[in-house]
Amino acid sequence: MPSTPHFPALYQLNTRIWLRGLSRKGDSSATFDDVSDSQLDSIAALGFDWLWPLGVWQTGDAARHVSRNHPDWCDGYRRSLPDLKDEDITGSPFAIKQYTVHTDFGGDDALQRLRNRLRSRGIKLLLDFAPNHTAPDHPWVWEHPEYYIAGDANDLASEPQNYKFVETKNGWRIIAYGRDPYFSGWCDTLQLNYRSLALRQAIIDELGKVAHHCDGIRCDMAMLLLPDVIHHTWGDRSLPTDGSTPIDTLFWPEAIANVRAVHPDFTFMAEVYWDREWELQLQGFDFTYDKRLYDRLHLGETLEVRNHLRAVAEFQRKSVRFLENHDEPRAAQVFPPEMHRAAAVITYLVPGMRFFHEGQLEGRRQHVSMHLGRRPVEPLDNEVRAFYLQLLGVLKSEIVREGDWQLLDCQPAWDGNVTWKEFIAFAWQGNDGGRLLVVVNFGSAQSQCYLPLPWPEIGDRKIILRDRMSEVYYERVGSDLQKRGLYLDLSGWQYHVFEVQ
Repeated sequence: MPSTPHFPALYQLNTRIWLRGLSRKGDSSATFDDVSDSQLDSIAALGFDWLWPLGVWQTGDAARHVSRNHPDWCDGYRRSLPDLKDEDITGSPFAIKQYTVHTDFGGDDALQRLRNRLRSRGIKLLLDFAPNHTAPDHPWVWEHPEYYIAGDANDLASEPQNYKFVETKNGWRIIAYGRDPYFSGWCDTLQLNYRSLALRQAIIDELGKVAHHCDGIRCDMAMLLLPDVIHHTWGDRSLPTDGSTPIDTLFWPEAIANVRAVHPDFTFMAEVYWDREWELQLQGFDFTYDKRLYDRLHLGETLEVRNHLRAVAEFQRKSVRFLENHDEPRAAQVFPPEMHRAAAVITYLVPGMRFFHEGQLEGRRQHVSMHLGRRPVEPLDNEVRAFYLQLLGVLKSEIVREGDWQLLDCQPAWDGNVTWKEFIAFAWQGNDGGRLLVVVNFGSAQSQCYLPLPWPEIGDRKIILRDRMSEVYYERVGSDLQKRGLYLDLSGWQYHVFEVQ
C-alpha cells in the first residue's frame, strides 16, 4: 500500500446511516459487504487517503434503552427528525459494549473485507476508540467493577446525574457515569478509572485487539485520561477500590508504545480540547483535533486565525483541520455561503490532516444526533457541491500533500488603509519547484493590500497567476512584484488559489 502523504485527507461516514442508505428495504439490513466497488472508487477518486466509518463497534440494549427514554434527548431527536420512530433511536456509538464489529454491519469478517478493498485503492481505515467509558452492559461491569470510578450513597443522593446503581458479580455497586469535568455525566455510559493499574493493562490489551482491525484510531476525548484532568474531575473518588496503589503516570505514551511494538505504522488521532493539543502530540499522537482554528474562523477573527497559523511547523503538520464533524453543527448551516467558502479555503489548504464530514460536500444543513440511525431527506446544494469538488481537485495536487508551506504577511495598500488586516495569505512550494499562492479576504468588506512574495528568484521573468478555483488569470513582471509585492483588491470573503508559473 502506498505511504500516506504528509498532509492527508480524511472522509468520515456515519456507519449506520451510510449502510441504511444502501439497504434495498430502507432499514438496517445492509452490511459492509453491500458497499459496492463503485462507491469505494468514488471515494478514492475524490482524493481521500483515509476513510473513517464512525460507530462500527458492538453496542447493547442498556445504552439504547437510555437513549430511547431520556426526555431531553428525545426532544432533540424530534427537532431534527419530526417523523421519529422508536426504531430510529439506535443509541450512541460511543456507548461501546464490546470492541467487535457490530453484528448489524456483518461482524469482524465483513469489516476486514471492506478494509482489503480500501487498501487496494490506497485508502487506509480509521476506527473509533472510546477510552474514557464503556456501555452499562459491558462485560467488565459484571466481572471487574474495580475498573470503574466508584461512588457511595452520599454521591448518589447529592449527584444523581453523575452516579447510578449497577449490578456486579459482587453485588450492587454505585458507579459513576462517564463524564468530563464541565458537564453532567453521560448517563448511557460508565466511567473507567485510569488510576487503576489493572484497568490500564486491560485497555492496552483492547487497543492491541482494535489495531488488528484498522490502520489507525481516533481516540474519543483523549485529554480526559491526563492525570491532572482525572484529579480535577474525580479527586479521591479515583482511588482504586481493589486496594492497589493508585497510578498517576501518563497513560498515552505507554499505550501508544505497546501498540506500535506490534504495528509500527499505526496512526493515533486524538479528539482533544482545552489547549492540550500540543501536550498530546508530545505524548505520541500523530494528529490532534484543531478546534481552535474552527472557532476562530466561525467567529470571523482574522487576526486570531493568522496568529494561530504562526504555530510551529510540527504542530501544524499534526493538526486535524475541519469545518464540521459529528459533534459540530453543519458548516452550511452556521457559515453564510461566502464565508463558508473562504473558511474552507483556509481550513483545507493549510498544513495538517484535512477532515471532511459526510454530507458536508453536499451542503447538508441538518445536524443529526449520533443516537439516531436515520436522518431527514435534504436536497443537494449544487453550489456547495461544485465548490468542494474544485477544492478537492486542488487537494489532490502533490504540492499541498507533500510541499513546504509558509504563512505570508500583507502590507497596507496605502497610508491609512487598514483593510490589509483582513487578509490571510500563504504559499506552498513543491519539491519540483511548483508554487501555489493562496489569498483570502476573510472579512465582509472590500479590502486591499500588497503581498510580498517569498520567491526572490523570480527576477525579471514574466509571472503567470492562474486561479485554480475560478477563471481568473493574471500576468505580471517579476521585478514589479519584487518592489512592493502583489497588489490585491478583493471583495468581502473573496479568495484566490493561484498556481504560479
